[in-house]
Amino acid sequence: MEHNLRSAREETDGPVRRYDYDDGSVIVADVGPADGHAEVVDGTVVVVTDGGHREFEAPAGAARAVMNNGVVTIETEDPA
Repeated sequence: MEHNLRSAREETDGPVRRYDYDDGSVIVADVGPADGHAEVVDGTVVVVTDGGHREFEAPAGAARAVMNNGVVTIETEDPA
């Protein structure tokens, strides 16, 4: 998972954090003041904004990515 944080940090100007929970993890990345959307596609998180797009490697088990007010949230699920 550390590699994924490094990948996200390289593609964003703002802070990137990881939060671990019993049923999975959440990675949160601030991509700046932008509106857009994010999604997981074939092991890659794709973030599309008016200013272009960014891509970074999705963590294993990435289930969903969303963007709200310039903050991308990537939710992962731990295998049961």
